Amino acid sequence: MALGRGLGDILSEVEEVYEKEDLSSIDGFSLEEQGVRIEELPVKDISPNPFQPRKHFDEEALHELSQSIQEHGLLQPIVVMEKENGYLLIAGERRLRAHTLAGISTIKAIIADIEIDEARLRELALIENIQRENLNAIELANSYAELIEVHQITHDELSAIVHKSRSQITNTLRLLALSSYAQNRVALGKISQGHAKILVGLNEKEQKIIIDSIIGQKLSVREAEKIVQTYKKNSASEKKETLKLTAKYQKILKKLLPFDHKLKAKSIEISFSNEKDIENFLTFLKKE
Repeated sequence: MALGRGLGDILSEVEEVYEKEDLSSIDGFSLEEQGVRIEELPVKDISPNPFQPRKHFDEEALHELSQSIQEHGLLQPIVVMEKENGYLLIAGERRLRAHTLAGISTIKAIIADIEIDEARLRELALIENIQRENLNAIELANSYAELIEVHQITHDELSAIVHKSRSQITNTLRLLALSSYAQNRVALGKISQGHAKILVGLNEKEQKIIIDSIIGQKLSVREAEKIVQTYKKNSASEKKETLKLTAKYQKILKKLLPFDHKLKAKSIEISFSNEKDIENFLTFLKKE
């Protein structure tokens, strides 16, 4: 399956029409030729895309959109496809939610005359949101990761598909290495992506301390970065000391412990291949 083609091409063609013309002047027949048509549909008959990657919707922004639609009408229709019991939303969840919020019972929709499977439906939901920049940084990172996993593509290939730089994609994906606490604060808009990016590499406890400081003291990215650098410098220093201690006692422990083992920062890991090894170890402990 070629990523970003099929219905995605139709959506692009329709958007080009919107950019050039007033919606009222769009020729329904020309849209039919592209495989789509515009109709006024009951809102209640439209089901949301189950693969919608966007989890957070700004309530204030939805209210503003709702008021705009009430005053000026819907300038860009949503896109749906027909299914057995109504229609399935392909693009325009914010517009659909705003209609519901406004209490408007019908909505102008482009009906795409095309068969689509679950994989393509997921792809369209992800790409539609990515290209419109509607996702927060964590949702965007998850979308990138899902597209890479589902389609087995590289960062460079994804860059060409979603029209984002490779470095932007790579930096955004790094956010998934953050703790759940950190990711949640990014998703809620409590800290910026710039703040989050500098936290990568810190442990969960350190991330929480710095995030709480950023929020509580309203620290800029530059101010937060200075704190992070201090943490990382201290951590590197501690690691260096640990390595010195490890080297110092490694030979002694090798003589004292006649078992396969690894000396870690604050522990010793002993490996057993079978039950006999465990029995020998217990005997060794009793001797001591």
